[in-house]
Amino acid sequence: MEKKDTPAELGADSNRGLNRRAFLKAGSMALATSALGMPASSYARILGANDRIRLGQLGCGDRSGGHVHMLQLASAEIPVETVAVCDLWSRARERRAADVHKRFGQAPRQYKYSEELLKQPDIDGVMIATGDFQHAKLCTEVVRAGKDCYVEKPFANVLQEAKDARAAVKASKQVVQMGTQHRSQPYPLAARDIVRSGRIGKVMRVEQEWNVNHERWRGRPEVAELKEQDTDWNRWLLGKPDQPFDPKVYLEFRLYKKFSSGIFDQWMSHGVDLVHLWTDATAPHSVVANGGVFVWKDGRENGDTVSTTMTYPQGFLYTYSTTFGNSYRPFSRIQGTKGTIVNYGGEGASLFVVTGEGQERDPQSYDAPPGNGPAADKAEIVRVDGKPANTDGPDDDDPLHVSNWLRAMQDRRQPNANVDHGFSHAVACIMAAEAYWSGKRVYWDADKEEIVDSEPATNAG
Repeated sequence: MEKKDTPAELGADSNRGLNRRAFLKAGSMALATSALGMPASSYARILGANDRIRLGQLGCGDRSGGHVHMLQLASAEIPVETVAVCDLWSRARERRAADVHKRFGQAPRQYKYSEELLKQPDIDGVMIATGDFQHAKLCTEVVRAGKDCYVEKPFANVLQEAKDARAAVKASKQVVQMGTQHRSQPYPLAARDIVRSGRIGKVMRVEQEWNVNHERWRGRPEVAELKEQDTDWNRWLLGKPDQPFDPKVYLEFRLYKKFSSGIFDQWMSHGVDLVHLWTDATAPHSVVANGGVFVWKDGRENGDTVSTTMTYPQGFLYTYSTTFGNSYRPFSRIQGTKGTIVNYGGEGASLFVVTGEGQERDPQSYDAPPGNGPAADKAEIVRVDGKPANTDGPDDDDPLHVSNWLRAMQDRRQPNANVDHGFSHAVACIMAAEAYWSGKRVYWDADKEEIVDSEPATNAG
């Protein structure tokens, strides 16, 4: 499962390739002045395969540490470095700067506010690892500053903010990668290819159950360290209604519905994005959800046990469930009319089995746990050359996805997880949260791009 991370800055970090060394080698101040006068969208055309990509980290919590680690791994093949860190909280900023210095051998510049970071002409791109509710607004800031962007999921948890950020990205020439890293990993892609081949027939149901027995997002030791004078609480709220400073809310925001939908934002964002990858779907037609706080009665508002069911206009049902009170056998299952694909493990697991079991005939009967089922169904473990198949899957810091973004920056092309993919997972998560809190079935009006309480007259999907 994904690491716990702290929010941090609510500004923006970005990246737009201005290669200073090229100007120095040219030995012409006039050339340098001319290049600095170019619009930011032109800088990328200077960035070549051998030019060092310079990045800033916006948000300096634990997930930002993962970003820096991924960049360190990616730097073995792609010239890249972190040259700046930005966070409202001084201690988080200082810790990440020390981490960058250790990994890259050079101390990065430090900024408290995003606008300070985004003014820097030598920064090519920004990686955002802040609070859920800050992602979309900060991504908008980054691309408007002419920087490329890697933004963690969820892309947004407010629909209008998702629309605004998508519009800003599409109006720019920036390369924007969502942090839904499984779109770059070989086993989810292999499952997609099996579905596309028609081997399991028409997909009519996808089911995911990702469980742990852990409180998640609570009890951060940094809560005792965070003092109001060391950050900017009003800036951190980023337009949310004012409330008294609370270090628990600041660092454990995923527990509170004003700032996050918890399981939906953090885990189902990955799950539903995989469903969209496998089926080429974009948004649900309708959503219901239920659950509650059944185990960790510690003041959290977001449920520790939730389930949601979604219908898709392509004609399949998607169900997602998580509990934090029992870790029994997480799985994902894609059911088609001619067979089934099962993924054993939780988010990111790479052990997939494809089988003919489930095709048209009476269900099998068993007098013992079935394993891979009857031999006649020809179950086989999906294998990708050189990549292990197991229930753990790649580490959260697997560099494949960030490397895809860096190469897309060099080539000025769309990355594997583009802004449309981010908008799609955001819509599904927002609908699930709204259904959960309202207790109602909600619908997606695809023509108006609005969440509504009754069946739309038309729904193009």
